[in-house]
Amino acid sequence: MSRFSKWLIICVAIAMSPIAAWATSIENVRVWPSPESTRIVFDLSASPEYNYFTIFDGGPPRIVIDFHQSSNQVDLASVTSESLLLERLRPSTPPRDGTVRVVLDLSRAVEPTIFTLGPNDRYGHRLVVDIEGASVQPERQSRVVRTAEHAEFRPVMIAIDAGHGGQDPGSVGPAGTFEKNITLSVARRLAEKINADPAMSAVLTRTGDYGLSLPQRARVTRQARADLFVSLHADAFTSPQPRGASVWILSRRRSDTELGRALENKERLSEELYELQPTLTANNDDPFLTRALLDMRRDDSMQDGSLAAQVILEHLGRVTTLHRRDPQGASFAVLSNIGTPSILVELGFISNPQKEQLLRTARHQERLAEALYQGLREHFVRHPIDGTILANQRIRTHVVARGESLSTLAQRYNTTVQAIVQHNNLRGTTIRVGQELQIPTS
Repeated sequence: MSRFSKWLIICVAIAMSPIAAWATSIENVRVWPSPESTRIVFDLSASPEYNYFTIFDGGPPRIVIDFHQSSNQVDLASVTSESLLLERLRPSTPPRDGTVRVVLDLSRAVEPTIFTLGPNDRYGHRLVVDIEGASVQPERQSRVVRTAEHAEFRPVMIAIDAGHGGQDPGSVGPAGTFEKNITLSVARRLAEKINADPAMSAVLTRTGDYGLSLPQRARVTRQARADLFVSLHADAFTSPQPRGASVWILSRRRSDTELGRALENKERLSEELYELQPTLTANNDDPFLTRALLDMRRDDSMQDGSLAAQVILEHLGRVTTLHRRDPQGASFAVLSNIGTPSILVELGFISNPQKEQLLRTARHQERLAEALYQGLREHFVRHPIDGTILANQRIRTHVVARGESLSTLAQRYNTTVQAIVQHNNLRGTTIRVGQELQIPTS
């Protein structure tokens, strides 16, 4: 027998050995914290053979997972976790050769749900660990501002929804850009601008890279008692040619469907008509009155959403191309809050290579966020809501003195530079001594 033949036999024997046939490699670890849970995903080269146990004996709570006949290619110490539940991942001494032991150190004892997933079009074999419980810091909901006259007025509340998230990347651009990252970045910038305005406040449906169900997004919006829901997305098409932003509102047909669903769901009905509950109770929860009130609320919300969409389109058209110049009606489930005016903003076509690169830039994201903020503020100035600061503004006349700037005037009058610029139709932030300005102030 030749030396080559002997070598071939050895290689075949190794390949057919149980260890080689069943070897599984841990290739990546991903952590997805969300408001109600944390998901840890192990990306594997093959379907795993594993077992796990928990240690909740008074010491630090731990979940221990043994991957049998496996190897590990991941530096577990480098896996970052922003979860309030998962403190860290780390390796530990395995019980036998060929086993990889991974320890999940928890902040509190929580029984996990662990299961495997087979390959799909984006991922291979996976082991999933779900841990239930609050995993991210709650977002600030609202604030009350007191005027000099000691009357209380609330800020306009905007719920900002960054589309997709977590294992749902949304559309993917030609260069591999995920829609979920663009929407979250613009949402954070928009929230920062809104929260810098004394007359407005923002809540984000998601504050990090995690998935949310539609009911979870709706719950955040209702709990915040939002005056407007804005869902941010990036469009995509099968060809790279389409480009431009658009704004969508709920279609009448879909709103009829949601009205029927709300009438059949007592919990949702109670949330939709929260402010009107005393009236309903006084009338023995008359079903005809309930439907009439819900129908009126639906019509008001749709009208307000349409008005806001038109103003926002005007502002978006100043910083980017528009795919459609008028609000479009569609059956988007994310817009199904009957009692909350809702719009969906497509920031641009991520499937267009030029627009994809533009959407990735901080400068363009900042311009989009600024346009959205200006449009939202103008809408609530044009159509003020009773009891809000913007509905109770006074206009003061101010003559610019030497050394004054728009930022100092904004601070003095408890307003914003943007509000002064907008109210006076200024083309920039430069002002001159002796110039007369109209200052909107609480």
